[in-house]
This record gives sequence, C-alpha cells and structure tokens, in this order.
Amino acid sequence: MDTTDTKLRSILADVLGLKPGQAEAFTAETGLFGDLPELDSMAVAGLLTEMEDRLDIVIDEDEIDGDLFETYGSLLAFARAKLAGA
Repeated sequence: MDTTDTKLRSILADVLGLKPGQAEAFTAETGLFGDLPELDSMAVAGLLTEMEDRLDIVIDEDEIDGDLFETYGSLLAFARAKLAGA
C-alpha cells in the first residue's frame, strides 16, 4: 500500500464508521456505493470533504459521478489522479 491508499482507507473507515480492519481488506474490485450500507448519499458529502482535507486536493462538482464510487479501485484511481495533478 502506498500513502494515498493508506490515507484513503483511513478516511473511509473514519467517515463511514467501518469495523476495524474492514477498509484494510478492500481490494480494487470491492464495491462501494450500493454495496456498503454505510455509504449513502449523505455520507458521500462527508467523504468528499474529508478527502479534500486529508489529501489536500480540491474536488469539483463536475468530477463527481456514479462511477467514482463504484469500487474502491475507482475511488483510489481518482484520488491518485487528483494528487498527480495537484
């Protein structure tokens, strides 16, 4: 795991109140929105805010779509791309 991966897992665990070790077990194919009951539309806003704060990125509204939260891998790829462009 790299720093971005570790931070993103920590953000998910904290924001969603996941069980200890649950986020660490995520693979790139782990489903998020629609698969994790903790990740509902209300939690998305908190998750995005924490990602901005902890990863020191800015997420524009037009970058957010359903595909972003489809899997852990898609969310991680987005975070990495934002950091690379920062």
